[in-house]
Amino acid sequence: MAAGTGGLLAAIGTAIFLWRASKADQPDYKLIERDGDFEIREYPAQVTAATEARGPRDAALKRGFTILADYIFAKSRNGEKIAMMAPVLADGSSKSGWRTRFIMPVGKARADLPAAPAGITVANEPPRRVAAVRFPGRAGDADLAAKEGALRSWLQLKAFPSEGLAEHAFYNSPVMPGPLRRNEVLITLSTR
Repeated sequence: MAAGTGGLLAAIGTAIFLWRASKADQPDYKLIERDGDFEIREYPAQVTAATEARGPRDAALKRGFTILADYIFAKSRNGEKIAMMAPVLADGSSKSGWRTRFIMPVGKARADLPAAPAGITVANEPPRRVAAVRFPGRAGDADLAAKEGALRSWLQLKAFPSEGLAEHAFYNSPVMPGPLRRNEVLITLSTR
């Protein structure tokens, strides 16, 4: 009986943890258009903290995430913690390096944030219009490339001019089971 109770308590604890992990605040955006899994969104100006790392995507993003998490959770600096927002944004390549960004809480100006340690850049990002495609699962290199290709094809079909590299947006904790994860590929649209 005790083993069954322990298993039930562990399952309940895991369920509560996963529920809380999926409830991180997210930046607001205005939905402009939806076509199946594809969306056009307008985001207001945001403040982000970013770092860069080289190497294979997964390893570089893990290093970047750890550096930024240490900053917002006050492990690499003094002061209060900063609330975690979703998604974690990533872009780059194996050649240029991978940039990982955390979005700072809404209402926090750059001047309101604690000084960032070396290797982290806190920046004001302007409002922007993006195209997005959402998908579940563990986002491996092949999945991200396929979704980026589908999004670029959709943009071409719709005659939406885009600019720059694709960004990857990850909404969930690494412990979230694959089928419950939310991922997106984002491409900034040209304002020209």
